[in-house]
Formats: sequence, C-alpha cells, structure tokens
Amino acid sequence: MFDRHRFNDGLGNHFSSLPAVSGFRKVRIIFGIKDLSWRSVIIPRLPPRPNQLPLTGGYRLTPVMQIGADIYCDTQCIIRELERRHPEPTLFPGGAHGMAWGIAQWTDGPLFSDVVTVALAMMVDTMPPEFIADRGPLYFGPDFSVDRLKANAPESRAAIRAQFGWMNERLSSRDFMLGSAPGLPDALAYYLVWFLVDRIPEEDDFFTQFPHLNDWERRMRAIGHGTPLVMLDTEALDVAAAAAPTTVVQTDAGDPLNFTPGELVTITPINGGPNVEGTIVALSADTISILRSDPQVGEVCVHFPRIGYRVNRPQDAPNLCSWPSPRRHEVLPYD
Repeated sequence: MFDRHRFNDGLGNHFSSLPAVSGFRKVRIIFGIKDLSWRSVIIPRLPPRPNQLPLTGGYRLTPVMQIGADIYCDTQCIIRELERRHPEPTLFPGGAHGMAWGIAQWTDGPLFSDVVTVALAMMVDTMPPEFIADRGPLYFGPDFSVDRLKANAPESRAAIRAQFGWMNERLSSRDFMLGSAPGLPDALAYYLVWFLVDRIPEEDDFFTQFPHLNDWERRMRAIGHGTPLVMLDTEALDVAAAAAPTTVVQTDAGDPLNFTPGELVTITPINGGPNVEGTIVALSADTISILRSDPQVGEVCVHFPRIGYRVNRPQDAPNLCSWPSPRRHEVLPYD
C-alpha cells in the first residue's frame, strides 16, 4: 500500500507499499530529520495499482514521490530531491557528501538480501501465498523457492551478525553514523535494523550482542517521520493533471552512452520489471528524467536513478525535442 506527501511549502506525493521490507522507511526517517509535512496515499500492496500507473508509466516498485507533475522513482531519486529542495538540516553533517551515497549499494544490496532472507524465512508460513509469489521472485530472482529461502537463512543470519557488528563498532563513540547528528548513512541503515528488530521474537537474544546499535535504533525511532496527512490516490491524479512538469532541459556532455535530451528511450530496473518509455528531458551521472503523456494526467516527468536501471533506445526512435512550453519551465515557489 502507498503513501504521499505535502512538504512545508509544496505538494509531494509518495507512494509506499508495505511489502515484507519497505524502502519507504528510509524516506520517512528523512522526513523526520528534516521535519517536513507531507501527504500520504495508501495504494494496493500488490499490482496492479491502477492509480499509480498513470503517474509512472508502468514502474511497479515502491516507493514513488510525486511533486505536482514530477514523479520520482526509487529512494535514490527521492532522497536526492528532498536534499535539493530542503538542504537544512543536511543529510551530510560534517561535509560527508559523495561517498555516503555508496553506502546504499551495500544496504540495498548484500545487507538487504540477508535481512529479507532471515525475516521472510521466519514469516513465510503465515504470509499470504499471493504475496510470497509476488515478492519472492522480485527479491530473489525467478528461481525463488521457499525451501531454498529457509535453507539459506542461517548463513544470512551469520552475515547479518558481521554487518551489524560493523555498525555497532561505528556507533561505539558517536550518537549517529557521521557524528552527533543523523544523516544519510543513518537512514540507509535504519530501515533494515528497524525491520529485523520488529520481527525477531523477544526471546531471541540476537540483538543483545549489539548494545550501541540498540541505543542508536532507539534514537532513530525517536526522530519520527515528520507530519503526514492523508490524501486519496484519486486526488493525487488530480494534482498531476492540474500541474505541469517543472524539470528543465539538462544535457550531460560526458555521458558514456551519448544520450541527449529529446531522445525516445525505455528505462527498466536491472532486477526486472516493465519498461517505462518517454523522451529524455534531463540527464546526469546520477539521474535521468523522461517526459511522457497519459490520458488521465497529461504530461508528467518521471525521474530515475542511473544506478540500478537500464536505459535503451528503441530502434529508429526519432529525436522528439521541442522545448519549451512556458509551463514546463516554471520553478516551484520553494525552489
């Protein structure tokens, strides 16, 4: 199911499903760090999600953030945009820009896989079969099986012990990962620690070996999630239909794949999923933004990270660059 947001001086919509482990927890804690108000929209836990598709063009993963007619897919894009629009308090206390983003390749990669393996192995016998049939292949690939999941759980638990030990050591002399204030590494790690803390039985003493991590988890939990307000998914469609994308054209002369604004492309998660087709509006080393149109909402600009996504050119696709219409280049009041 999903969530959506209003920031202090603008509208943002955030779909966040409630899967076995929700990446939306990362975004929620950042709302708390930055003390933002936001709109929350609940959508179906499993596809199809008919009131999400007009916004994303087929992208099925969650969470997604909507600001007017600009749609941000994947927490990488969402967090970057939140930091751009609301730079204080920073997610990089002490000037820890750059390499801090690399932590996501660990927390959303090996650590995520280990945590989901252990948690699902504990819960799988009581979860709806249709949920396991959907999430199992999504998390573990087309060869997923419950028997293999359970067989791998002890090894994943051993791997978690080592990785949580790294965090416990890091926190032995500081309140948060980067020092006295929470930042991006805290949000990236917290959602997995929170998820496992809430699912390991009380009689299991696994977390007793991480005293500093336990103290940090309580500090992170106390930050909260900002101020959420409820919005219907149909209202979110109305917001997009009444708005226009505000993303300006941006080129990247150093792009190794030689993509340029105006090209028709498809974007697909590397781990699998439907293609989203649109015309490039802006690209950089970190993100790519495409313009697409839907009968329900009109023009929307959908933003993706470059890491974790494959961008392809359809054969013989024309260059469709025809910028700008004035509304497309409006700047939001809080930019």
